[in-house]
Amino acid sequence: MMADEEIHRSPTEARAGTTPGIVRYILLISTGLLVTAFAVILLV
Repeated sequence: MMADEEIHRSPTEARAGTTPGIVRYILLISTGLLVTAFAVILLV
């Protein structure tokens, strides 16, 4: 392969798949549980 050749790939091809987006749900749920836990600790 020559050094001046450029490989053009789409973001999906570059990461070899799709992103399901479940991370945002895990983040939202864990943040909600954390806020609830702190509220319980504060009120007890």
